[in-house]
Amino acid sequence: MSVEMSLAAVLDAVAGAAPDQDMVVWTSGASGTTTRRTYGEVVDRTRGLAAFLGAHGLGLRRERAELERWECGQDTVAVLLHNRPEYLETMLGAYRARAVPFNVNQHYKAGEIRGVLDMLDTAAVVYQRALGPLLAEALAEPAGRRAPLLIDVDDGSGTPPLPGSTAFEDAVATPADADAGAATLPVPSPDDLYVVCTGGTTGTPKAVLWRQADVFVAGMGGSPDATPASIAAAAATGRGGAWFAAPPLMHGAAQWTAFGGLHLGATIVLHDDTRPFDAATILATAARERVGLMSIVGDAYAAPIVEELRRGDHDLGALHTLATGGAATNDVHKEALLDLLPHVTIVDGYGASETGGMAFGARTRTTKPVGFTPVAGGRVLSADRTRFLTPGEDGGDDGEVGWTARTGRVPLGYLGDRAKTEDTFPIIDGLRISVPGDRARLAPDGSIVMLGRDSMVVNTGGEKVFVEEVEAVLRQHDDIVDALVVGRPSDRFGQEVVALVQLRAGAEALGPAEIRELVATSLARFKAPRAVAICDRVHRHANGKADYAWARTAALDAPSAAGASTPAG
Repeated sequence: MSVEMSLAAVLDAVAGAAPDQDMVVWTSGASGTTTRRTYGEVVDRTRGLAAFLGAHGLGLRRERAELERWECGQDTVAVLLHNRPEYLETMLGAYRARAVPFNVNQHYKAGEIRGVLDMLDTAAVVYQRALGPLLAEALAEPAGRRAPLLIDVDDGSGTPPLPGSTAFEDAVATPADADAGAATLPVPSPDDLYVVCTGGTTGTPKAVLWRQADVFVAGMGGSPDATPASIAAAAATGRGGAWFAAPPLMHGAAQWTAFGGLHLGATIVLHDDTRPFDAATILATAARERVGLMSIVGDAYAAPIVEELRRGDHDLGALHTLATGGAATNDVHKEALLDLLPHVTIVDGYGASETGGMAFGARTRTTKPVGFTPVAGGRVLSADRTRFLTPGEDGGDDGEVGWTARTGRVPLGYLGDRAKTEDTFPIIDGLRISVPGDRARLAPDGSIVMLGRDSMVVNTGGEKVFVEEVEAVLRQHDDIVDALVVGRPSDRFGQEVVALVQLRAGAEALGPAEIRELVATSLARFKAPRAVAICDRVHRHANGKADYAWARTAALDAPSAAGASTPAG
């Protein structure tokens, strides 16, 4: 019989079966030194951190049953770190203390960090010393908040810790054995929270609240029938291999890759993301650690990886799965990857912080799925959000454009926001579901054909254009390095489609008019951009996701597709 488990309990089951297996491997980009920690070592260190947090009064305030689904009854711990072993140790140590860790984007400015810390009523911050001055600025402005407990990770930067801060290594050395006089650690509950902060592609950050037992299944690859015994048995086989979460752990998708491997007893490989993405380093790491599964984010990762594979000699014989998600990966790059790595399966994942992994498409040299195969609970909701679409009734190219949705194990809600909670996680047919805001059709075979985020739809002359569809066409052209598509106001059409395009060197002959016609040959002409800006660089966030705020600003000055091009930054 299956039992629900906390994430700390899952770790204990794995560590009990494979205590000497490497759990995490990380190489410093500055010093070149490699840190390896086993499952047994991580358990001991997280118990010490939990004891330290508990000694300072952090932990559970109110049990889940006493709370509304948008409320948090646990103390919160901000994680302001780049990729390194301490990131996972902080999360797991906080879970053991029945506190809630949450991700903070270290690329935020001080004011943005202050907003996130205040939103979550932060009780503690674990930060690396190089980010101390940024944190100090974020905490400097009085806002009636409590002064958080500070724990610093020595990152070799030479930056001194903030006043009153405790060294991470001292915190994890806190006695956690009750026989040695330490306080007894609490027993985490499956109801304890997992929190991920997300800004999505638009809007201000939101904190998504999950029960740990739910995210274990919906986001971290856990089986709904798992037991401590079954988890231990799988870990004892040593078949987990090595899993490489290439994106930054400050984003939920990378966390889910890491925890998904962790729950199998795999070795989690991290790279130092304090430096810009470098495909040569990524592939060298994958080769050295004999990585079996690697996760990437769309074209921003795939394109340079393809270029490096063509240049370099990398032994990736152990790599069997390349998982991509978070942003689109176009067919040109997928085909190139499969030509260069014919033994690999590319798994396109569709999901969100609000759904977990909801659907996937596995592609090899001989298979090419059209849509995404939904996981258990993956559905398409009707346009009016009153019913679920069915393949026989509503499927097909001309079928109803509905909303992706997930039933079953979904988040509780958004922290502190009842209205958004009830809008994104409504009750339909007696079920609480998640509707993240993506539009889709249901194919006759039951697969999901993604159309794009509703907030990124351009309504031009009464016609709706999904920007991801136009972007996919543009990125397939050999002379286009990257492209984003947005809408801007139009006196004639209400809105008009605008493309921001980065060309390959020497491709200046491809101008705005040619780019418009390129789209018009593949899609309806109303979807073709009426304005095109040729950019020195298409802006993306550190995780590879599109920077649509930049794109909307740049689009305002984009020239007509019938005129001359001008740089847009």
